[in-house]
Amino acid sequence: MSLEKKINDDIKAAMIAKDKAKLDALRSIKSELLIAKTGKDKDESGEIPESVELKLLKKLSKQRKDSAETYKEQGRQDLADDELFQLEIIESYLPEQLSDEEIKAGVQEIIKETGASSMKEMGKVMGLASKKFEGKADNKKVSEIVKSLLG
Repeated sequence: MSLEKKINDDIKAAMIAKDKAKLDALRSIKSELLIAKTGKDKDESGEIPESVELKLLKKLSKQRKDSAETYKEQGRQDLADDELFQLEIIESYLPEQLSDEEIKAGVQEIIKETGASSMKEMGKVMGLASKKFEGKADNKKVSEIVKSLLG
C-alpha cells in the first residue's frame, strides 16, 4: 500500500475519531506529498517513488525536531509539545531505524569491501553507506560512525 493511501485512510480514521491534533499532522504530510506529486519527482505513472517518500518524511521529521528544539530554547513548551506530537506521527510512517551496533556492523562490512583505511576514503564509504542505510539510519549518525572507524 502506498504512503499516500495509508495517509488518506488514517485521515479518515482521525476524522471519525475527531482527533484534531493527529488530523493536522496527517494533513501536513498529505500536503507535502501532493506538492511532490505535482513536481518533478513523480515517475511515469504519476506516482511518487518510495525513495522520494522516504526523503520527504525524513525532511518533515527533521523540520519538526528543529522547531521543537527552537521552541524549547524560547521557553514555549506548549508549541514544542505540538511539534513533538507531529514528529511522532511522521516517524510512525518511517521504517524502523537501525541501532548504532547495526550501523557499525554495516559500515565495517563496507570498509572491508572497499579496502578503505584512512579518512581520505570517507567519501567512498559514505556513498555506499548512505545507499545501504537509506531511510533506515540518519546520515549524520552514519557519518559519525564512519569517522570513528576510519579515524
